Amino acid sequence: MPHPYHPLHAPHLQPQLHLPSHYFQEFAPSRRLASHVAAYWTVDFLPVPGNPGHRVIPDGCVDIIVDLFASSSRQAAYVVGLTTQVEVLQVVKARSVWGIRLYSESARTILKAPISTLKTNRMFLEEFWGQEALDWVEKLLTAQSIPDRIEVVEQQLSQILAATESPAPTLVYQSLQYIYEVKGNLSVTELADKVNFSERHLRRAFELELGLSPKEMLGIVRFQSLLGELYSGDYSSLTDLALQHGYYDQSHFSSVFKRYYGLPLKQLTKLE
Repeated sequence: MPHPYHPLHAPHLQPQLHLPSHYFQEFAPSRRLASHVAAYWTVDFLPVPGNPGHRVIPDGCVDIIVDLFASSSRQAAYVVGLTTQVEVLQVVKARSVWGIRLYSESARTILKAPISTLKTNRMFLEEFWGQEALDWVEKLLTAQSIPDRIEVVEQQLSQILAATESPAPTLVYQSLQYIYEVKGNLSVTELADKVNFSERHLRRAFELELGLSPKEMLGIVRFQSLLGELYSGDYSSLTDLALQHGYYDQSHFSSVFKRYYGLPLKQLTKLE
C-alpha cells in the first residue's frame, strides 16, 4: 500500500550537488514494504576540493545506515534517529554508504524498540538486533550489485514484519496518519482533538515513542510538504507557497527554512 508522505532531500532540489565526488541515488521499495520504507538510498563520497558535503534535512524518518567501506560488520551498521535541524556532513575520506529510510511509525516494529530508546542520535544496529545484525550486514557487504543489496534488505525486513504480530494502532500511529493527511498543517490542539486525547497525553506519547514532540513532527512534515511543491514547481510565487503551508509571517518562514535546510529559500529558486 503506498504511503501518503514522501520526504525529499537536498540532491533532489539542488542538481548542482550531483558531482563525480558526491553521487546520490534513491530506490523505491517493493509494494509490500512501501508502507514501512520511504526509500533505499546510497551516497558515494570523494574528499576533493569543492565538495560541499552531504546536507541532511529533517524528514521525520529513521535511517539504518551501512558503511560499505567498514573494516568489520560490527562497526558497519548503525541507526540514526529523528533529526530536528539540518546537518552538513563534511567529507574527509572516501566513503560509500547504503541507507534504509524508515517511516517513524514503522521503526519500532523493525528495530524491535521505540525510537526514543536511542541513547544518542546514532547507535550500532547490533544494539537493536544483536547477532542477527552482524549476519545481515555480512550479506549486505558481500552483495555484488544494487538489486542484490535491495533483495538482502527486503528479505530481512519482510522476515521481521512477518514474525511480528500486527499490533493495534497506537496513539502516535493514528496521530501521524492525520499529520500526513493534512501535510502537517494543523496545530497540536487540533491534532489532540482529532485523536480525542489531551495535549498533555499526546505530547507524552510522542516523547515516549519517538523522542520528540508532536509540534516538532508537525513542523517537519509541513516543511517537507512545502519542499515537495517547490520540487514540482507547482506554485506561482514563494509568498503564495509559504501562505499555503501556514507560514503567515515571512521572518518565521525564513527562520524555519534556515533551520531545516540551512540555506535561504531563494538560493533554491529564481522565483520571487
